[in-house]
Amino acid sequence: MDYTFTAEDEAFRNEVRTFLMREIPAWWDDVQDIREFPEAYEFYKQFRKKLAAKGWLAMAWPKEYGGQSATVFQQMIFSEETAYFGAPAGGQGVAWVGPAILIYGTEEQKKKYLRAITGAEIDFCTLYTEPGAGSDLASLVTRARRDGDEYVVSGQKIFNGGADLADYGWLAARTNPDAPKHRGISLFVLDMKTPGITVRPMKTMSGYATHPEVFLDDVRIPKENLVGEENRGWYQMAVSLDFERSGASRAAAAKRVLEDLVTYAKTTRRNGHTLAKEPGVRSRLAQVAIEIDVSRYISYRIASLQQAGKPFSNEASTGKVFGTELTLRIENVAMQIMGLYGQMFKGSKHAQMGGRRTFEYLNCWGGMFGAGTAEIQRTIIATRGLGLPRGD
Repeated sequence: MDYTFTAEDEAFRNEVRTFLMREIPAWWDDVQDIREFPEAYEFYKQFRKKLAAKGWLAMAWPKEYGGQSATVFQQMIFSEETAYFGAPAGGQGVAWVGPAILIYGTEEQKKKYLRAITGAEIDFCTLYTEPGAGSDLASLVTRARRDGDEYVVSGQKIFNGGADLADYGWLAARTNPDAPKHRGISLFVLDMKTPGITVRPMKTMSGYATHPEVFLDDVRIPKENLVGEENRGWYQMAVSLDFERSGASRAAAAKRVLEDLVTYAKTTRRNGHTLAKEPGVRSRLAQVAIEIDVSRYISYRIASLQQAGKPFSNEASTGKVFGTELTLRIENVAMQIMGLYGQMFKGSKHAQMGGRRTFEYLNCWGGMFGAGTAEIQRTIIATRGLGLPRGD
């Protein structure tokens, strides 16, 4: 594993950090959902345009598709810094849809979608999960039936992050209902303005409707929107999920939370002294600090493998399960440190740290399931990484 940062890498990190400190307004830290008010959504769009103008959104992609042919480590540095500052960045299009199109897409698809992604002109949502097919994703039943030069799609998708704001959907549908369940799925790019699509808001326990339901009623998709080989979508989706599970953003975001908690512990007094004087508080914060380093180095290993063009599937699952559980652990620590005040939401005079930790504690549970549950990740680690036999 080689994750040495060059002088050029460190200069780029400083450039990104300086830009973010200058461009992100103070009020952005208090935004829990960009749908809250028009200014938040407008800032989200315009800020991403600024990143696109600098060529930062997908800088590791080839130049002909809007990237800079930069190293994976430079792309990771950008992801770390934007996650630390909570800045809007590339979204699903950059994180896993674009990489999958780079691998499996036609030249026409690459030219059409990749430059639009790197230019922050379009947003993607992911349409995988169904009410009866979450952890067992290969059980999905949304049907895509070939009809001449089109596919006619009917079904329901659930927990689709950003589907109400997306221009396109990254859709998994069953094209051969008679094949074994892993062998009859295909992937499509779906224009979310196509007739027959209904997006219905659905609130999660965080209180926000960020992951709506999507209903597909005889939606017609041109055959040129099929990505990769028909009926091979499961295997292509597995590669896409590896990209989704990767990244250093979880560790970087956790580092920012830790710093905020340390400041809170040093400035909040209970029982005649600051919380930072409590051995239990100090121990919990120290443990989280260690785990953040572990998560970061797992991410660096993944980036090192990607840079070398080597497989990284079980490492991606390791990073995902450790990173999402780390996020939950640090929010649990925040709740413990704040005590009953941790139940207060933004707007309450008793809310601590602006109510951010209360919201994130409720919100982070979704990360435990998205891109595959912890149980699935541990199965991948056991079978692909350790060579243990499958239970089935």
